[in-house]
Amino acid sequence: MVAAHAAAADAFGAGVRGPRLWGWRGRTLGQRADHPVHGPCWLRLLSVPGQKAGGKLWEGTERAAAAFSAVRKPALHGLYDWATGPYAYRAELTAYVDEPVLSSEPVLRRELDLSDGWFATIRTSLTAIAATATDRTAVRQEWISRAVPAYTGRPAPRITQWTCAHGDFHAANLTRGATVLDWEGWGLAPRGYDAATLYAYAQLAPRTAARVRRELAPLLEGEDGRAALLVVCAELLQSASRGDHPDLVPRLRALVDARTPPAGEHRRPVPR
Repeated sequence: MVAAHAAAADAFGAGVRGPRLWGWRGRTLGQRADHPVHGPCWLRLLSVPGQKAGGKLWEGTERAAAAFSAVRKPALHGLYDWATGPYAYRAELTAYVDEPVLSSEPVLRRELDLSDGWFATIRTSLTAIAATATDRTAVRQEWISRAVPAYTGRPAPRITQWTCAHGDFHAANLTRGATVLDWEGWGLAPRGYDAATLYAYAQLAPRTAARVRRELAPLLEGEDGRAALLVVCAELLQSASRGDHPDLVPRLRALVDARTPPAGEHRRPVPR
């Protein structure tokens, strides 16, 4: 990966510097780059087995560049694809975002003091993302039907409201300037999925989690919001079963237990 990243920098005519940032399980590698035309950039390399080149994750950043003009995100300057041996690589050269991320990892472990303006921008971005028409899929009903009972012990909701979602909307992909990073997995998901992702990952910082719930209440409350949160909890509990963020598990279980509708609240019938 390091050698391939250097090859991509040479192909773009850019010089890399600063710390390397590894993605989930070493599948991606990013580093700051200086380009003679575009100036400060970020060079991100994605690697997959050669037969898996193409598809949703491969094309996510490229297609997001055209789809989300109203969302604060890094501009895409160039792409470079090649294959060596058993692996295929895609390098993405994007504008450098000189804003710190909210967290170095998806799980938020410290309280944040976020401004009203930050939440206003996030709400605008979530509205614009949800309004985008797409043929991409981030979450499937088939997965929900299997995973929710398996990992939460609750019946799987039948999702009736599907909207476009970023798909990985957590503190490590959001900056202090409310820029949204990492667009590889976007697509259709249950309404409120992005808000539920941010909320669930923030549970170890309860004051910040409570603020997220207040500020994004229209997306987290009601039947749709409860369904989205249950789906996200199932996803994170599945990840925890593979060894990821074990300290988040008790809080996720508490969210699952807390999503029972209050007394007197009735669910709408689900069409069959």
